[in-house]
Amino acid sequence: MAAVAERPRPVLHQEYCKGCGRCIEACTPGCIEAGTAIHPLTGLLPVTLHLESCNGCGLCVEACPEPYGMVAGDAPRLSPGASPRPFGRPPREPAAADEPAERVALPETRPLMLKGAHAAAVGALLAGCRHVYGYPITPSTDGAELMARLLPGLGGTFVQAVSEVATVNMMYGCGGAGRPAMTFTSSPGFSLMLEGISFMIGAEVPGVFVNVMRGGPGLGNIGPEQSDVKLACHGLGHGHTQAVVLAPSTPQEMLDLTFLAFELSFRYRNPVVVLADGYLGQMTGRVRLPPALVRPGLPAWAVPGDAAHRQNLICSFHLAEPDLEAHNHRLTEKYRRIAAAEQRADLYRCEDAEVLLVACHMPARMAKGAVRVLRGEGVAAGLFRPQTLWPFPVDALRPLLGRARRVVVVEASEGQLEDELRLALAREGTALPALAHVRRCGGMLPSQREIVEGVRAALRAGEARA
Repeated sequence: MAAVAERPRPVLHQEYCKGCGRCIEACTPGCIEAGTAIHPLTGLLPVTLHLESCNGCGLCVEACPEPYGMVAGDAPRLSPGASPRPFGRPPREPAAADEPAERVALPETRPLMLKGAHAAAVGALLAGCRHVYGYPITPSTDGAELMARLLPGLGGTFVQAVSEVATVNMMYGCGGAGRPAMTFTSSPGFSLMLEGISFMIGAEVPGVFVNVMRGGPGLGNIGPEQSDVKLACHGLGHGHTQAVVLAPSTPQEMLDLTFLAFELSFRYRNPVVVLADGYLGQMTGRVRLPPALVRPGLPAWAVPGDAAHRQNLICSFHLAEPDLEAHNHRLTEKYRRIAAAEQRADLYRCEDAEVLLVACHMPARMAKGAVRVLRGEGVAAGLFRPQTLWPFPVDALRPLLGRARRVVVVEASEGQLEDELRLALAREGTALPALAHVRRCGGMLPSQREIVEGVRAALRAGEARA
């Protein structure tokens, strides 16, 4: 009588075991029990095998949902070069190639009269955005309402989420699929999105956040305050998180900088923040359309759900400490590239300025008027207006400081813009001339008269010290 071949016993690859317990339920001899030791790679508790009573029935192998977790002892092992990652597919060369975006010429049109929030929406549409998610919050809702009206006719989607937390996670999914996505929000809503923004930065997922700031802290009011400057520049969730922060000051720039935000977001695979204020979101101004619109492509790294991109992985989790450290180093190097390449500023009468006003958003409009008044009084004043708050445009500012006797920071907050100025120059090792400021907060804006008086007071104080 021929001997019966012994059936192979199971082998567990612990790095692929989730500890789900299905194999325990399937094992009738009771050879498998729940694990108690955390696996260092996965952070999970793989099961433990005791095979003394194992009869090789193979039910545990059939019950295991992971194709590389519990396997029969005689199963062929993968070659080292094809070893699978935990809970993922075996890595291989990308099957997909980049489908580049295209620019399509627009016919020349007459200027439009648009509200700031509407101008941002039009800029997003021209940049190829057809997916908008959001939760209504004053004073940003007008932009979302316009998108909700226009997108269905353009083959797009607007989803009013149940919360800002849901909104940012919808953007994560859409951006991960390689599609341009955006939201309109305001200060309290932006605060709720920070965890998701941190995830998007860690997973290198693009997305555009138009934050029309209002007074704070807490719910505050719906007045125009520059309340989120430090949050956008240095508080985008936990970890080493940075994003380009654009600071428009006119409805035209609401369109132009939102259009630019999508380009930057996909260029660097990173969220971008368009930071406006309550008045700018609501005020109406003359706007010209750009010469071309964008027909989006599809990046090779995307996960849109088709076979060509099936091997891609979008993830912000790196459970092994060396892996997370290496990932952070790579992100930091990307931030350095952004800081070197994406500084933007607008200079008004700065070529001979001895008094340099620094302002952005709506306060910059009053500061520009103050420059004209001061010039009429014989004061060589100029306006330095940062259009990127991160990275702060120190390269354009540094040459102006040698001539300037006074720098006056004008803002609608208690020093948030001034802090960005000081920090950027300190990192560069650049000394500031005498510094003064004109500030309002709580939804109040500094007036042109207050700015002129502030400059006069700063000059008088300098003369008295001399």
